[in-house]
Amino acid sequence: MTDPTLELTAELIRHASVTPEDGGCQELIARRLAPLDFKATPLDRGEVSNLWLRRGTGSPLVVLAGHTDVVPPGPESGWHSLPFLPTIRDGFLYGRGAADMKTSLAAFVTAIESILSTHPDLPGSIALLLTSDEEGPALDGTVRVVEWLEETGQIPDYCLVGEPTSVDQLGDTIKNGRRGSLSGVLTVRGTQGHVAYPHLARNPIHLAAPALAELASTVWDQASKDFPATTFQISNLQSGTGAGNVIPGELTAWFNFRFSTASSADSLQERTQQILQRHGLEFDLQWSLGAQPFLTPQGTLVAAVQEAVRHVTGLHPTLSTSGGTSDGRFLVTLGSQVVELGPCNSTIHQRNECIASTDPARLSAIYQRLLLNLLTP
Repeated sequence: MTDPTLELTAELIRHASVTPEDGGCQELIARRLAPLDFKATPLDRGEVSNLWLRRGTGSPLVVLAGHTDVVPPGPESGWHSLPFLPTIRDGFLYGRGAADMKTSLAAFVTAIESILSTHPDLPGSIALLLTSDEEGPALDGTVRVVEWLEETGQIPDYCLVGEPTSVDQLGDTIKNGRRGSLSGVLTVRGTQGHVAYPHLARNPIHLAAPALAELASTVWDQASKDFPATTFQISNLQSGTGAGNVIPGELTAWFNFRFSTASSADSLQERTQQILQRHGLEFDLQWSLGAQPFLTPQGTLVAAVQEAVRHVTGLHPTLSTSGGTSDGRFLVTLGSQVVELGPCNSTIHQRNECIASTDPARLSAIYQRLLLNLLTP
């Protein structure tokens, strides 16, 4: 390997860091940036490793945010090479975390090293926000660092999250927002009985089916230029005793809304309750709000990211708010502009996760150009 970003990506992959473990990745990055006057502030919470690295005290404050934890690799028998042994094969770098998101972390570091070698007196401040709790419950990771940033008055002007956003080729898609996530656990009560005597029982499956069908077919809102329409999906159903001759006494359904700014969590909860009540169900319903939707409209950061991508790749990136949630949902609460840009996401969370071996260097060049766009007059 001759490319420094590719080499650092491989080194990070070797550090097995299955969530919430960091595996020494943050210490490695801190050591690498220490000679460039980055001050390291560990902000560990429980089993979760968090690290804030900052150089400078002036404005604007540009934050590069990412996670060092990865999802479990699964059985090694499903991998063509060991998941934590970085392997280059047929022009691709294989290893758990290659796309999600150790390439981005490596590109953060080498972009900073490159820009400070040519602009040692770069104005403003650069910071890295690293956590090992993005792939897990995300209770003690970025959200805790954001609380600390607010307490200490360190409010970022611009945040770039290195999530793998690209689809077909590096830089073709950037995320300037994300949908919200609202989950529910619905328990519908009936009366257990013998299947041969249905008049003595109330089948909760039969009772719930029309209501679930209406929830699934409801148009919750309309798509906009920034967001797709809100979606409702049932992810699990559970009922029955295991016996074929027993009408169950209750049914439990797990479901999720992915919603845009056209709807609110409160309005979705209220409309769901109304549908269930209209069907005359006896039920309990527990809600969990995983994320609020957010959008960073066209402005300084979006324009700077788009120009950086065009400068390096020649592509005109598409703005998107699709996909799951990210730690951008916590950063945006500080009032910062937040955009996500990273490698291709076609193999994330899969066995044989990989990236094109030429992409780390190009991603580093994009991040370097972005820092120039944001920090130089």
